[in-house]
Amino acid sequence: MDEQQTEAGHEAEAGTGILLVFGRQLKRFREWAELERTEFGSRTGYSASTIAAFEQGRRIPPPKFIDQADELLGARGMLMDMKEEIERVRYPAFFRGAAKLEKEAVELHVYAVQAVPGLLQTGEYARAVFVMRRPLLDEATVEERVAARLARHEIFSRMPMPTISFVIEESVLRRPLGGRDVMRGQLEHVLLVGHRRNVEIQVMPTEREEHAGLAGPFTLIETREGRRIAYVEVLKDSRLHTERKSVREIEEQYGLLRAQALTPRESLAVVEKLLGET
Repeated sequence: MDEQQTEAGHEAEAGTGILLVFGRQLKRFREWAELERTEFGSRTGYSASTIAAFEQGRRIPPPKFIDQADELLGARGMLMDMKEEIERVRYPAFFRGAAKLEKEAVELHVYAVQAVPGLLQTGEYARAVFVMRRPLLDEATVEERVAARLARHEIFSRMPMPTISFVIEESVLRRPLGGRDVMRGQLEHVLLVGHRRNVEIQVMPTEREEHAGLAGPFTLIETREGRRIAYVEVLKDSRLHTERKSVREIEEQYGLLRAQALTPRESLAVVEKLLGET
């Protein structure tokens, strides 16, 4: 296949299915354990209404809850066996394929033009981004999306360490999404991550007269098996390019972007300057 396009509707339906299956199993084990929702919720740290939402497939249970429930209800791994599939549902349908590849990547290179890349976002900044989405997301979905986005940060401390780089448009770092306080925390976080040994962050100055990335944002991924993949997303339409010619063209763009952008050291100096102005 030259390129793979995510079918959002089909994946959303599949995601709903696994939540319903998990919910029915959770309720069955809870009833076998002769626990009311209130008591079970108090033991796991959730309200009875939240437990009901989990059982009815209306909310996505976090991994920690699944582990707790499996042990507390004596499910012998039957609930935990569904954890990987449930984790996929935490992401929008159009991003699930890319999320799985990202988790296993040995190299990851991101070009960002609209907002700070998800891998670099703080919880407050991510919440501001999701609250601004149209059509509006309900509060539970916003919180689930924020938690899923923050969970992706595990890639920075994974061993062996993957090689990660970012090219970010200067305008992104100047746009105070969520307000000045949120943006200040975000810039501080960019600096913190930028000093990791396996991460390089470069800023593309707005004043540059030459620019190789005018076609829009993208992510380049290399897997453990040596597969090279490009993920391109526009609104809710996403594509995973696997055909070598298509991927090579995007790799060429990224190489030029890195040459045209500021060096990592110069870029962190710019972030520090912007932080002082915020």
